[in-house]
Formats: sequence, C-alpha cells, structure tokens
Amino acid sequence: MNKGFRGLAAVIVAAGVSRRMGSKNKLFASLRGRPLLAWSVDTCQSCDLVRQVVLVMNDDDLPRGCRLKEERHWSKVTLCSGGERRQDSVQLGLELVDDCDLVMVHDAARPFLTTILIEEGLRAVEETGAAIAAVPVKDTIKLAGDERLVRQTLPRDSLWAAQTPQIFSCDIITRAYQSLAREVTDDAAAVELLGHGVLVYAGDYRNIKVTTVEDLALARIIARDM
Repeated sequence: MNKGFRGLAAVIVAAGVSRRMGSKNKLFASLRGRPLLAWSVDTCQSCDLVRQVVLVMNDDDLPRGCRLKEERHWSKVTLCSGGERRQDSVQLGLELVDDCDLVMVHDAARPFLTTILIEEGLRAVEETGAAIAAVPVKDTIKLAGDERLVRQTLPRDSLWAAQTPQIFSCDIITRAYQSLAREVTDDAAAVELLGHGVLVYAGDYRNIKVTTVEDLALARIIARDM
C-alpha cells in the first residue's frame, strides 16, 4: 500500500438470528473450543493490516459479544446493534468506521477468514476500488422457471460463488449504501448498482458460510486442520 494509506477497517456482520439452525445460535457454537464468532474476529485482531473492527450484532447477542470482547482482549473492536436486514446492519457498521481508506465487510458466519485472504484482497482492491473473494463453481448450474422446468444451463467456466471478505474503498462502499434503493444479498451487489466495477479474486473452498446444522458439522471438520 502507498505511504499515505490510513488503514483498513473491518465490518464483521453478526446480526442474524440463525433461523435455519433451530434453537442453536451458530455464532456461539464451539469450534475447537472457540465460539464460531471468535474465529474471524481473532484473525482481524491479530492482523496488522486491520486497524479497526466494527462488530455488528443483534440486540439479544450484544451482551455476550461484550463479554467476548473482554475475555479475548479485542482492543480493536467496537460493537454496535444491527438492523432488520443484512444491508441495514452493514450500513450501521459503516457509520462507525473512523478515518480508514478501505473497508472489508465479512460475515461472522464464515469463521475461516485468513490473513492470506485479507492480503490478497488488498492487492486486488488496488485495481478497481472493489474486490471480492470468490471460488469457481464446481457444479453444473441450471436456470429453472416457476414450474422447475430447466430454461438454461449456464456456462460453468464464467460462474463464481461469492464469499466474504469483500473489500472496498471507503468512499465507494459508503456511496453505494447511501444510494441503495433495493434489497441486495451482498455488498458487491450494492457497488455494482453504482455502475462500478468489482474484481473477483481467489477465495478458499474452506471459507464456508455456516447456515445449517450440516454446515456446522463440516466446519468442525475443517477446524481440525486450521
């Protein structure tokens, strides 16, 4: 990064309610003795490239988040309440970013964030001001209509499964969310609606998102080797 670089802020989104996990709160499920939530925050806390961490949680989980901050000595972390939708939570987190050039948005439900993914993202974001981790799609993807009849088989060689981290110029991601007038499922989509280019860089197939009980079981297998 250039000499005038003021730093990278991480907005970690942890404001969901784990509906697809039944009664289990995935964020506090144990992975090798650590709460799932702690994995990505620990990575950011220990990464010299990350200057600030904004951890966005729902109101019910905030007390547990505060306890974790004290127990794990997260000196970089500021906690805040999330919103109704993911994009509302990201926007609330962005409002607390302080004097940084770049913002990395990451889903707390992806515990296997690594310093390498952050470093690769920082290299990629220099090209366009917007870069996302993603992996090539392995399966054949079918586009189906309302009656589940296949309309099209999409060319697999041009399909990527988006992950987080997603890294942006602070100015670009702030403008994207300020002008957002529809629901989006990731931050890159908000930037795309500005008409701004988003670069894909190589993610990691181990960088899974824990959404279901089955995902949690796989995460516990992956955690053994991390």
